Amino acid sequence: MSDSVTIRTRKFLRNALLARRQMVVDVLHPSKANVSKDDVRAQIATLYKTDKETVSVFGFRTQFGGGKSTGFALIYDSEDELKRFEPAYRLIRLGKATKVEKPSRQQRKQRKNRDKKTRGTGKKAAKKPKE
Repeated sequence: MSDSVTIRTRKFLRNALLARRQMVVDVLHPSKANVSKDDVRAQIATLYKTDKETVSVFGFRTQFGGGKSTGFALIYDSEDELKRFEPAYRLIRLGKATKVEKPSRQQRKQRKNRDKKTRGTGKKAAKKPKE
């Protein structure tokens, strides 16, 4: 990351119930269009003397005209706490969980309506995918 990127934190709060520190992050990047979240995580980890794996950043919005982005950062006490309290979609983004693959919404609705048409033991035969 270049020297022209500056990170400032504000509204710092220690949340003991969720075992984390939370804050609003201002990223000043006058010479760049934007800064990657991975770079922001690394810089926050060094700033607060913690492991990069316990830092979660999200919700970044670049100000009109560029040069400044604002978002949120959470620093958990441990990786276990991060896995316990972070939502599943953010864990997937961080690479700590895998996405559950399921049929598309339309396919699920079509199956539901097909199942309504069959009664009794015929439902088991209808649920089997056709090959």
